[in-house]
Amino acid sequence: MYQSCPISLTRVDSNIVRIISLQVALFSIMLLLTGNMFMAIILLFDFLMRTVRLTHLSPFHMIATALLNFWKVKPKLCDEAPKRFALYLGLAISSVLVLLFLIELTHPATFIVGILFICAVFETVFDFCIGCKIYYAIQIVSPMKK
Repeated sequence: MYQSCPISLTRVDSNIVRIISLQVALFSIMLLLTGNMFMAIILLFDFLMRTVRLTHLSPFHMIATALLNFWKVKPKLCDEAPKRFALYLGLAISSVLVLLFLIELTHPATFIVGILFICAVFETVFDFCIGCKIYYAIQIVSPMKK
């Protein structure tokens, strides 16, 4: 029997994910407008802290958590596995982004920022996670064996 869509036992609050995505979109816009590599470094740092599960060091996670606590929003839990995969994609994209800025390839960096912005906006506005869809597609194409 093949399992096409494995889930984890861990759940995450999709409200936090969406507020973080809003912050990623805002930083992406600031990066596009200013070309300031510091914005890319902040994105990379934040993705890295969340990837290694040091959310207490993630500025975006801290802001999202504080806002939801202030507004007393009830958690909306979802499966962590696809969101985690999307997080790894974000880490990879932001790493490439910083590298492109370091070697002064601004046109490809701008293209990469645009992709990151689009993904963040889709998550923020439509609750549509492009990274999660890629995760599910991979699970369908290469199902886990029993």
